Amino acid sequence: MEESHENKVFYAEDIIIGNSSSRLSSAVVALLLIIPIFATILFGGVDKTTWIFLTIFCLTIVLAWFAETRKGKGFLLNTSAIQLPLFGWVLIGIVQLLPLGTRKMGELLSVPVSNIVSLDPYRTRFFVLHLVIYAVFFAACLTFINNESRLKKTFLMVIIFGAAMAFFGILQRLANPDGIYGLRNTPQSIPFGPFVNQHHFAAFMEMTAGVALGLLFGKKTARDKKILLIIAVCVMGVGVVLTSSRGGMLSIISVLAFVALFNFFAGKWSTKRSSTEPETTMQRKVVMAAGVFAAVIIIFGVVLSLGGNDELFRGIGATKIQDGVSNGRAYFWSIALKIFLEHPILGAGFDAFGVAFTKFDTWNGMFRVEQAHNEYLQTLADSGVIGFICLSAFVYLLFRKGLKTIAESHGLRRDVAIGALAGCAGLLIHSFVDFPMRTPSNAFFFLLLCALATVPVRSSHSEPSRRRRTSTAL
Repeated sequence: MEESHENKVFYAEDIIIGNSSSRLSSAVVALLLIIPIFATILFGGVDKTTWIFLTIFCLTIVLAWFAETRKGKGFLLNTSAIQLPLFGWVLIGIVQLLPLGTRKMGELLSVPVSNIVSLDPYRTRFFVLHLVIYAVFFAACLTFINNESRLKKTFLMVIIFGAAMAFFGILQRLANPDGIYGLRNTPQSIPFGPFVNQHHFAAFMEMTAGVALGLLFGKKTARDKKILLIIAVCVMGVGVVLTSSRGGMLSIISVLAFVALFNFFAGKWSTKRSSTEPETTMQRKVVMAAGVFAAVIIIFGVVLSLGGNDELFRGIGATKIQDGVSNGRAYFWSIALKIFLEHPILGAGFDAFGVAFTKFDTWNGMFRVEQAHNEYLQTLADSGVIGFICLSAFVYLLFRKGLKTIAESHGLRRDVAIGALAGCAGLLIHSFVDFPMRTPSNAFFFLLLCALATVPVRSSHSEPSRRRRTSTAL
């Protein structure tokens, strides 16, 4: 078993024997792949009814996890520190719901009322529940996606499902741009594919395209598979452009840049260079650059042929954007800072931005603004300095562990790590101008990519291990 200096992984007696996996652990992996797909298909998981099923899936994973523990007489767990910020946010949310003292309401009430930190306890309560489910999902991903077979199943699901959703979204936009599945209208937003918000569909494409690009530029990917990957990337790219999301286009370009950058330096960082692995040559770099340029030309050409002139010109900023709630970002950002300054330590409460916003709002009230359109400023407003420290720690650990994985691996494992980390980077960049991770399916896919970028994976060619009670990789 490979050793890791930063992760402690405990393997129960009967969970992994050689390269075979128990049925329970395989069922957990299947559920981990089903959850993001299920949330995406059901309008991105934004409806409360969808969360009933997601909660059931999560409880099933927990029960199977403990059943596997009892069966193997040992606990299977990846104790990577990257999970700690998520549990930190859960703790912050719990504190925000505590009645820390009382306050008087002047002459409105003759008795004091509970002084809960959150300005909207109802929404904060549901947000904390979501955080718990995200934390369990992420911990399970880090623990059970632990060999090459499961790694392959996971990244293939991401690429195939991403390309299928892109193709479906394009067809739906051409057939009926105002409805989802021809059934659900969204009068206050512009949908795309199964997503209520077209910008969040673009964010989904950034992540799936990142994984596809990582394999496309990989040295070990066969030529026939690269043709399929090129088709998938082009379809995803067309989907992004048709959303007319400026943040989406900026982020997909950033994903391309990250993949190229990571591939360029991967050989120099590598501590496990294969003796048969050829050095990067100028010819390969030229082919890579030509491939990127050709993909961009194909994407733009397809968009124009489908009549997406307006979306393309809006995406590159060549046309004037109509007034709307999404165009007041500078105004929302200034109010988010005001909310943070009034609640600097623990914030106004998770998902309480809509309530806190009204105190500082000078608009006519036509729009109900519930998001700051900047994940980082909203984190400050919702959870204060402590919550922002958790966010900063998560991003730091993600890139630290992701780059370490790239440096210490080679072949397919390195390509997957590069693509997944690039997809995560694209979403983090998009989060500066939008709130893509407030769509649950995007949050699930993001955490899945974080696992693909950082989790230690045992090679499928390793020697079968002997039965053991509990073994620890320190």
